[in-house]
Amino acid sequence: MTRAGVHSAEVTLSDGQRFASLGGVVVRNRRLALVWLRRQALRLADGHGLLLAPEPVRLPRGDVLPVRFHGSDAPEELRCWATEGAHQDHAIRALEAGFPALFTVLDPAVGLSLTLAGWRGHPADR
Repeated sequence: MTRAGVHSAEVTLSDGQRFASLGGVVVRNRRLALVWLRRQALRLADGHGLLLAPEPVRLPRGDVLPVRFHGSDAPEELRCWATEGAHQDHAIRALEAGFPALFTVLDPAVGLSLTLAGWRGHPADR
C-alpha cells in the first residue's frame, strides 16, 4: 500500500497516566478504517469483557482485546456511536478532510477511558 493511500485505526485504553493499545489495523481506505472501528465498538459493547465468536468478514488483523466495563454507560455510548448515522457521518467527514476521527468513552468507576481513533497514514504518522 502506498503511504498516501492508507488509513490506520486503533483502539486504546488509558488511566490518565498510561496508555495501552488494544489493537489496530492499517487498511487501504478511510471507509475500511471506519468499518473496523465500528465493528470494534460493537464487539466491545456487546462483549462487555466477554470473548465473542469471530466475525464472518475478515479484515486485516484481528479484533481488539475485550474490556470489562464497570457500568453500562460506556458500552451504550460505544453502541450508539457505531449505529447512529450522525456519528458515522461526522467520522467519515473528518477522515475525508484529512483529520483524525476520534471517539472516547469513560468508565468513571475505575477511571479508564477508551478511545477509537482513525487517521490517514500509517501508525507512525499519528
